[in-house]
Amino acid sequence: MPDKPIHKTTLRRFAQKKLLQYIIPNIFFNTIIAYASFAKLGYTHLFEGEQSLARLTLPMSLFLPFILTLDILKKTILAVEQGALDLAISDDLNKNRLAMQTAIINGVGTLLIVLAMMFTAQLSLPAHYKFNGPVMAYLDGLLAAAYSIIFTYFPIRKLKKYMSKQTKVPVSA
Repeated sequence: MPDKPIHKTTLRRFAQKKLLQYIIPNIFFNTIIAYASFAKLGYTHLFEGEQSLARLTLPMSLFLPFILTLDILKKTILAVEQGALDLAISDDLNKNRLAMQTAIINGVGTLLIVLAMMFTAQLSLPAHYKFNGPVMAYLDGLLAAAYSIIFTYFPIRKLKKYMSKQTKVPVSA
């Protein structure tokens, strides 16, 4: 199935449009899933029990940055190749490698940062400290929103290093 043509736009407008497509579903679904998981007992722990915060937050911290990074880079590269953006990407750039490498670094890096923060919180808080489940669900949704913003703009910023303004070459007879 051929790719749907992308309308001519600027990189900034393109990124803003994609951000809206990412942020709304991520907030909605990650909040609803967490709320449904935490609402049963009314409270949750960081790592203990089947209602733990880590059970939802850690996979989200790995997969959401990975998927968002990979998707936005692929769509931006496609837009440049279709001529929807007045930019050109360096010919010597391995686009698939850049996209996969950046996605892996963003996913694993985010997971490690969140895991370190959760371990620090676990060690800092009293033993058997309980978190309010619904509040944690809303914070999980806000974290998904932050991931949507960060991992829409940062990968494009990295790709911009390999982009240049496309110049029109006059055709002579």
